[in-house]
Amino acid sequence: MVSDSFDLLSQGLARLCRDDSGAEELIAPRRDEIFSLLTQYILEIEQNNPALSLVGTDDRQKLIVRHILDSLAPLGIISRLLAGSRTIADVGSGAGLPGIPLAVAMPDAAFTLIERKGRRAGFLRHARETLGLANVAVEEAEMEKAKSGRFALVTFRAFRPLDPKILKGLFRLCIDGGTLAAYKGRREKIEAEIAALETPCEIIPCPVPFLDEQRHLVCLKKN
Repeated sequence: MVSDSFDLLSQGLARLCRDDSGAEELIAPRRDEIFSLLTQYILEIEQNNPALSLVGTDDRQKLIVRHILDSLAPLGIISRLLAGSRTIADVGSGAGLPGIPLAVAMPDAAFTLIERKGRRAGFLRHARETLGLANVAVEEAEMEKAKSGRFALVTFRAFRPLDPKILKGLFRLCIDGGTLAAYKGRREKIEAEIAALETPCEIIPCPVPFLDEQRHLVCLKKN
């Protein structure tokens, strides 16, 4: 583990650029800018976390690895999933994870952060303004009440299990042919979770720099 926590972020971005996920073409040309914005974002989370319980840690290294780099691990995959419309919803966004790190790295995509809790939605609006993210909108709403049929990709992390009822609500937000992209952990747990689903899915490994645990992106297509 790197001694300086923000150096950990810098080296994590470098590792993402070295893998074969396609992240290099998104990160490398703007690496300094991305590092600066993510550093600012981390400081905002740390400042507001005691009052809002945005993340379950007050350790900066864990915040960087388990939340920031974890959010960016499938960056290249997510970019490739967007064909035509580059509209993304982050459902149950909470602290803005994975939506804000992805929006920082993908300024040409339009992100909507959907969060039902008012104080957390307020934090998301504050973070958007502080970081100057013109490609981010914040929608204070429950998933079930958000306007349907708007997004080419709907992503969520630490949200809810993949069951038919949840998938129906999430697919409702997608355009025809859109994709759900769920951040998940161990493959065995994923396979148990999706065993009862009728919707075909793809389970893609997404190793996170400095994290010795399985991470996967589970992708499901709206027919």
